[in-house]
Amino acid sequence: MRAIWTGAISFGLINIPIKLFSAVQESSLDMDMLDEKDHANIKFKRVNENTGKEVTFANIVKGYKLDDKYVILEDSDFEAADAVKTKTIDIESFAFEKEIESIYYEQPYYLEPDKGAMNAYALLRDSLAASGKVGVTRFVLRNKESLAILKPYKNVIVLNRIRFEQEIRNTTDLKLPPASKVKTKELDMANKLIEQLTEKFDISTFKDEYTAKLLDIIKKKAKGKVQKPTELKVVHKQSDDLMSMLKASLERKNSS
Repeated sequence: MRAIWTGAISFGLINIPIKLFSAVQESSLDMDMLDEKDHANIKFKRVNENTGKEVTFANIVKGYKLDDKYVILEDSDFEAADAVKTKTIDIESFAFEKEIESIYYEQPYYLEPDKGAMNAYALLRDSLAASGKVGVTRFVLRNKESLAILKPYKNVIVLNRIRFEQEIRNTTDLKLPPASKVKTKELDMANKLIEQLTEKFDISTFKDEYTAKLLDIIKKKAKGKVQKPTELKVVHKQSDDLMSMLKASLERKNSS
């Protein structure tokens, strides 16, 4: 793994130098875009809109349009906006993780202690585990301020970026049924079905099955075997009786 950010965690008066690594990787297949005619690779180039000529990455600068003119920004400008947050993950407070709605979660990262920071890192990790709380922090990554939490996961401290409230869309424009719409008997039956299907969550039992099936189709197609798509049938209609479907669901589970 390659570190994508280096800095330090600020925990009271304790400073913990760390390196930040992405904690996730894509499980989907890497597809290339090809020309339909000759299957040649499609290349994307950074082109000057005035000259039509390609511009190397080294010659590209960042600019913000203000009053129809671009203000060019340099690395020093981004750092000057908040030099502390560009280098420090400052724990501002602690909270219980259950108080943070799942819709706010965005991206997890692993934090690795830098040289000489093993003891301080272990102290923070073990303190978080013992308290059952997460550290709430803000820092700047790739010229963007991020809200985040710190929590222990196995033997590592995970930094999980979470969205600001202003980034969550309002639900008022959605057409939703009122809470009193569901009948009591239907609700009781639905709760029974939920209880019947409840089991201890084990992440290792869930795999990306679609990618494996797609890769199998690709290998078969390479050998000249084309698989026909499965025909999907509509099982339920809007007019179906909810109670009868709930009962049938419970009976199917009991018989399996």
